[in-house]
Amino acid sequence: MKHTIAFKTLGCRLNQYETDSLVSQFHKADYQIVDFSDDADICIVNTCTVTNKSDQKSRNIINQAGKHNNQLLVVTGCMANHYQDRLNSQEQIGYVVPNEQKSSIFSIVDAHMKGEIPHLNMAGDIFNYQVAVKSLHTRCMVKIQDGCDNFCTFCIIPNVRGRAASRSTNAIIENIVKALELGYKEIVLTGVNIGRYQYESCNFEQVVEKILEVPGDFRIRISSIEPDGFGDRFFDLLGHPKMCPHLHLCLQSGSDKVLLRMRRMYNSKDYLSIVEKIKNRYAYFNFTTDVIVGFPGETEEDFEATSHVIRQVGFSHIHTFPYSIRSDTRAARMPDQISERIKTQRAKIIRELAENNKLKYRQSFIGRHQTVLTEKVTQKMAKGYGQHYIPLEITGENLKANTFYKIVVTGIANNKERILEGRVIPL
Repeated sequence: MKHTIAFKTLGCRLNQYETDSLVSQFHKADYQIVDFSDDADICIVNTCTVTNKSDQKSRNIINQAGKHNNQLLVVTGCMANHYQDRLNSQEQIGYVVPNEQKSSIFSIVDAHMKGEIPHLNMAGDIFNYQVAVKSLHTRCMVKIQDGCDNFCTFCIIPNVRGRAASRSTNAIIENIVKALELGYKEIVLTGVNIGRYQYESCNFEQVVEKILEVPGDFRIRISSIEPDGFGDRFFDLLGHPKMCPHLHLCLQSGSDKVLLRMRRMYNSKDYLSIVEKIKNRYAYFNFTTDVIVGFPGETEEDFEATSHVIRQVGFSHIHTFPYSIRSDTRAARMPDQISERIKTQRAKIIRELAENNKLKYRQSFIGRHQTVLTEKVTQKMAKGYGQHYIPLEITGENLKANTFYKIVVTGIANNKERILEGRVIPL
């Protein structure tokens, strides 16, 4: 009988990438991958601890998984770093594996299931992840960087992911070549602060340039980037045919006073200058972002400054976060904490602005062409994403998954998701 194994991932794309790689390792070794809701011999929970709310979600999932009798429960991810001793004291948890040893989980679990004694104190490698052959996602994420040196006052990531480190350029290219051989057509570059990539003499722009030189029919997407981590050459690279015209460019606040208290490495003028440079060169370029509302000391004037930047940029999507106190950070000790009522009100206003921006931006594509990479396919309809990272439903004959189709956008769905609709252009 095959051993069954389930996975649950919380938090960022970096966690998703690392889980996908682990899934592939177990799949290759003939373990049967099952859904988290099913009974399984083994359960891997890849946790997040970026906010207190994330902690609570992670704890709930761990408790849920721990109710299965005779199941080997492995807890990893950022919570495993932040609360390692506390988690080790919980009887239902078999192993607590910190981020720096996460790539060794297969060896630990496989040894355990064979009745051997796992090596728990082995030196870890934060970049020792294989291309996901058996993936929980259709795009292939490639980790190029980990950790962060910024130490924003609201963020615990440097404590649980460590200082900034970059993967070797050759290893990245090898990873991408392998992914293309496996049939992937979209590569997502991921990390904690990828704009600060620096391996020996190769910086972020140079590694992107090397990736774009890899032969093949594929496209590159940037997962998320800080507005302080790239130079002028990057603006040229954004126009490359293989580069998706979309950036998730982190804002957090449009108020310079709040950005200073957050210890962000830019101001609103710097941010808007980047956006303007890109918009002037590339029509319909898609910007998405993160915004924190209700940061300690945020006044109505500060909040209006954020709202002004949002209107000015016209983000097509905003991850809106009411500030959540994260213990062990400087912001948690700051005076003038904002009430939950005000944070909720401000978050609602930002979400309404975001919805209006989304609708306006997506409507601008009606009648225009997109290149869709299909994901889910039925008889005469497929879902996927265009190069601008907009979800599309397309119609056509004999549609296939994981295939590029040139389409014309015909309309927009009248629902909350505002998915674009289109039809395939015959060759």
